[in-house]
Amino acid sequence: MEANGRIVLKGGRIVRGTESFVADVVICGDRIAEITAEAALQPYDKVINCSGRWVTAGLVDLHVHLREPGFASKETIATGTAAAAHGGFTTVCSMPNLEPAPDSVENMRRETEIIERDAVINVLPYATITRRRAGRETVDFAALKPYAVAFTDDGSGVQSDDTMRQAMQAAAAQGCIIAAHCEVNDLLHGGYIHDGEYAAAHGHKGIRSESEWRQIERDIALAEETGCRYHVCHISTKESVALIREAKRRGVRITCETGPHYLTMCDNDLREEGRFKMNPPIRSAADRDALIEGVQDGTIDVIATDHAPHTAEEKSRGLAGSAMGVVGLETSFAVIYTKLVLPGIITPERMIDLMAEAPRRIFGLGGGLETGAKADIAVFDTDTEFTVDPATFLSKGRSTPFEGWRLRGTCLLTLCGGRIAYQAK
Repeated sequence: MEANGRIVLKGGRIVRGTESFVADVVICGDRIAEITAEAALQPYDKVINCSGRWVTAGLVDLHVHLREPGFASKETIATGTAAAAHGGFTTVCSMPNLEPAPDSVENMRRETEIIERDAVINVLPYATITRRRAGRETVDFAALKPYAVAFTDDGSGVQSDDTMRQAMQAAAAQGCIIAAHCEVNDLLHGGYIHDGEYAAAHGHKGIRSESEWRQIERDIALAEETGCRYHVCHISTKESVALIREAKRRGVRITCETGPHYLTMCDNDLREEGRFKMNPPIRSAADRDALIEGVQDGTIDVIATDHAPHTAEEKSRGLAGSAMGVVGLETSFAVIYTKLVLPGIITPERMIDLMAEAPRRIFGLGGGLETGAKADIAVFDTDTEFTVDPATFLSKGRSTPFEGWRLRGTCLLTLCGGRIAYQAK
């Protein structure tokens, strides 16, 4: 990244969760020095014309797979964070399905050493809930707390009620968040796409919606019992939305996220290609519509990508044989802006809350587009249309269901701590 200096972002549209207005942003070193109608004339290292552009807090993704250590053929900290910066993200939370799994301080340090060496933005790693993500023995929450943004066994649900209860009790005692991938293994039956119209018409094995919402239902009861702060990863079903809405009404300490593909696609959009395969799967139109309603009414707190890169060969085996997971860091802003903001489904301010501000609040990360805050900032061109072309991605992963879509919302500049992490040429 380029060294810090005195930078003015001139005349952009400041978009925050509660307001938007035109102003200059003055950055000195790694901090936002001033947000003002017009910056005072004085020498600056850079004056960047942002007229007609959005200026936002750097986006935050609570759900990203950076694959290192253990799976560098799919992604590395270097390539994954470059992709994140390309998408306007200044902070990502890295999932723990790694080798070795970050289930001890020693294993966490193997990951954080790579992060410190190679990351171009902020990377906050998760620790696992259970040893080796095997779902049996809980980790030492007290020992891992200083290193972990939260705790998750993402990629698999914790099947044992007793194990999840123990984990939530330990997390509550330490003031930590449990972020759960919710999936009942006994309800999967070999499925790999949604158990809906497309699966029936094309002879595929389906994943029942109950496999997700049934475990959310269990975890809500455990969170209510233990007082644990509970965050639900990548919800995809209408039943999940209803359960979480009701739990919030009762005062359960619960938050949740969904992804751009669940908000903009349904199973009738599937094709016989690996780029449409992820877990949980893209579900029915009714599920999509319920997720949109959840975003609108505040039931859903966060939009996260579940960026999950694989090699080209692993994604070349069609729906039945390809690995689960698609990339999303470099398309997330544009998909949400084009498909939800432009049609008036959500406001620009709500979009930025979902993608930048709510993640900071929920996980206690601090920052934001405020005077005195760390200068984690993104600048977007929301006018120019482009076609999604995976060949332009900085991620090693190229598998996206959005390939070929015409979108608006290109990141022009990403500053992380006042340093340029990405700048469009």
